[in-house]
Amino acid sequence: MSAPRLILILGDQLSPQIAALAEAEAGRDVVVMAEVMDEASYVPHHPKKIAFLFAAMRKFAARLRDQGWTVAYTELEDPENTQSIPGELLRRADALGATEVIATEPGEWRLISALEDCPLPVHQMPDTRFLASHAEFDAWAEGRKQLRMEYFYREMRRKTGYLMEGDKPEGGKWNYDHDNRKPAPEDVAFEGPLRFAPDAVTEEVLTLVAARFGENFGELTPFWFATDAEQAQQALDHFIRHALTKFGDYQDAMLSENRFLYHAVIAQYINAGLLDWRAACDAAEAAYRDGTAPLNAVEGFIRQIIGWREYMRGIYFREGPEYTRRNALGHDRPLPAFYWDADTDMHCISQAVGQTRDEAYAHHIQRLMVTGNFALLAGIDPAAVHEWYLAVYADAYEWVEAPNVIGMSQFADGGVLGSKPYVSSGAYIDRMSNYCKSCAYKVKQKTGEGACPFNLLYWQFLIRHRAKFEGNPRMAQMYRTFDRMDETRRETVLAEADDLLARLDRGERI
Repeated sequence: MSAPRLILILGDQLSPQIAALAEAEAGRDVVVMAEVMDEASYVPHHPKKIAFLFAAMRKFAARLRDQGWTVAYTELEDPENTQSIPGELLRRADALGATEVIATEPGEWRLISALEDCPLPVHQMPDTRFLASHAEFDAWAEGRKQLRMEYFYREMRRKTGYLMEGDKPEGGKWNYDHDNRKPAPEDVAFEGPLRFAPDAVTEEVLTLVAARFGENFGELTPFWFATDAEQAQQALDHFIRHALTKFGDYQDAMLSENRFLYHAVIAQYINAGLLDWRAACDAAEAAYRDGTAPLNAVEGFIRQIIGWREYMRGIYFREGPEYTRRNALGHDRPLPAFYWDADTDMHCISQAVGQTRDEAYAHHIQRLMVTGNFALLAGIDPAAVHEWYLAVYADAYEWVEAPNVIGMSQFADGGVLGSKPYVSSGAYIDRMSNYCKSCAYKVKQKTGEGACPFNLLYWQFLIRHRAKFEGNPRMAQMYRTFDRMDETRRETVLAEADDLLARLDRGERI
């Protein structure tokens, strides 16, 4: 019998249809899976994310064994663990006499490079779980002056047929985002995402993670994530049945007393491979077709998956390994300590960071217009912001996180992804949340004692980067507004913003 091949399955590739398995032979080849410190610690991952992945990996390995696969699984505490993916491949190859590896392309350049440098031949197969291949995205992008998601999304709608009437979009419009910006409701008729009690496998992992990663940012318990495909499907079904109908209306809203509103909280399951994106889109469209969910909600949900998710991956791989080092605005301020301890008088930041600490989750507006907005206004080093987002969220993998942060949130790519920076004063946060009602600062106050820091920093950011942005048609009006201000007021705004940043630099409480 010929020597076995090693079939590498990574922690975010927990799908039966993964390309490497499709190329393998169950009676001949050996599946290699490993919990290693290189992957668990290249950023200080949230303990919930580590526990989620380790538990899901162990269950997936057990399922493969039940299906007749030979699985060489390395637990983190195994004394023979080399603590790296290439190291484990070499160790297993030496023990089994294997001379080649079949892998599915990882979602991070860091690990792609590590496999390319492995002394064993590693054949990296395209990850066919995505709708658009690298070549397809590059073909769409080639020759375009601007790579705008909306136009890519329309191509994906045509390709899939989701919410289409022939070659026209359902309802006559491609995008119902205008209908999905309602401010926070007074109450929410949804108890939140489906929660699962840890089973024996998960409890064992929780004990391990508490011992090895207990000092990382984030609360490990209570732990309620799905850790296998059946539970992930139940989580999707729960959202479709109980929350999708209101998801569109309130997807941008934020409430101090409700962390989830009508959000699905299934991205970590899709990104790790426990839930197929097609199943999510199919279920949402079915809810529209049978009249149980409105078009604006279903279109918004599907757009996040076949639009933003696929677009972000396309940008990441098209722009290359250096993308995360970009810093088009020259920002270099260190990440403030309150991103790690939530110790700030800015209630919106405290809420978003506190929720992130407890749940390893915050929705897109909390990430973009609260923590991301402040970092951009304050001139925080985008590499530090990128590392923070990669570390603290359960759904974060570099292929999806980096374009969202480096491109959309921090404008560090200089406009590859977005046509303008996503910056706002406190007015946007006040409109979309009830955060400002409980804040030590006064959102309506523009200057003086108690003025909202977002108000001060907004104008300081615009003036700091005036040469770059005043010619932008989407920003020119704001510069005209500033220029019409009384000179004394302009000087006061900028002076107080400079003082705020100086206090931030000194580590004073903000």
